[in-house]
Amino acid sequence: MGQYADYIKNHPNKDGYFGKHGGAFLPPELETAFKDITEAYARIRSSHDYISELRRIRKYYQGRPTPVSHAAHLSELIGTGCQIYLKREDLNHTGAHKLNHCMAEALLAKYMGKKTLIAETGAGQHGVALATAAAYFGLKCEIHMGEVDIAKEAPNVTRMKLLGCKVVPVTHGLKTLKEAVDSAFEAYLKDPVNTIYCIGSVVGPHPFPLMVRDFQYIVGAEAREQILEMTGNLPDTVIACVGGGSNAIGMFAPFIDDPVELIGVEPGGRSGKLGEHAATMTYGSGGIIHGFKCYLLQDDKGEPGPVHSIASGLDYPGIGPEHCHLKDEERVRYDVAMDDECLEAFYLLCRTEGIIPALESSHAVAAAIREAKQRNSGAILVNLSGRGDKDLDYVTENFGFGDEYLKDWDL
Repeated sequence: MGQYADYIKNHPNKDGYFGKHGGAFLPPELETAFKDITEAYARIRSSHDYISELRRIRKYYQGRPTPVSHAAHLSELIGTGCQIYLKREDLNHTGAHKLNHCMAEALLAKYMGKKTLIAETGAGQHGVALATAAAYFGLKCEIHMGEVDIAKEAPNVTRMKLLGCKVVPVTHGLKTLKEAVDSAFEAYLKDPVNTIYCIGSVVGPHPFPLMVRDFQYIVGAEAREQILEMTGNLPDTVIACVGGGSNAIGMFAPFIDDPVELIGVEPGGRSGKLGEHAATMTYGSGGIIHGFKCYLLQDDKGEPGPVHSIASGLDYPGIGPEHCHLKDEERVRYDVAMDDECLEAFYLLCRTEGIIPALESSHAVAAAIREAKQRNSGAILVNLSGRGDKDLDYVTENFGFGDEYLKDWDL
């Protein structure tokens, strides 16, 4: 047991802070609603009935546990002796880790007597997962999505509509994830009694960073047990992509007290210029967005700055408060992967392992390839947070089938 033995129990504090980050900065009309959510979650988070039902859903509906796969051909192609393993959240029902917290949040909504689930989405994976949960529990669902992302992620928009969800296009600002969050919050304000805002990551006002971490913890818990069974050892390094940070915090949390390096990979985009990336940890500074304190990409006026990522699910100017705290503590190292690196990793995983990853997850794969090239042994465990079905049209129409990106590899 190390210095982080009691970390999960002690973070966040009662006011929702992870160190100096987090909290709840709410308009008066939402204070009661969030107080009710906090109290309801505190009652049920250790409830036998709630936990048993959630476990049943995960096993018999979601298909958990998801496996860990050895990326043997990719590891051999890199050729240094370092081995890459993939936690296959792409095999979770709906194709990503998002369903882990969406089913749990919808179950909480049923417990609270809510009628409608409302949320934002970037890449559409959270929207699809929440629409799936709403259909499962017999609830209404409304998803706000930027017009730019609607065009990029058309397959997921179709899936949401097939599942009975109302998709609300967001047409102001950059028409991406930050604006979708703004729009969903405004809609939630109109009826917080019958509606619950199911935040799509470990962001937002307390208690959502706590709740979503708890619901995503299963990813790292399974992976830790699986990699020990497969190799007899813990991995040397665990890597996950970071936008808001839900897949990463779920992957990292069970390893927090282990002698394991943790790396979060942000979207480096096209360059380090504001508006050309979404690398909050690398370029951001302290601020407040969407009701919580975190590191934030800001313009000259102190407003949330413009962002870019090839992956719609990562183009957010803020980041989860727990990630900010783990950076301050130097427990997690935050790095970037550029758009071109992400595409190279996307195509490599397709060709070497027969796995089409989400562009979000491809950032983590890119970092794993970079790390593996620098080592002559050991194991890297990557959270493959989602599958790339949603990205196929966008990638092939804009970048082709990978020949240009794979020309330096002996395939």
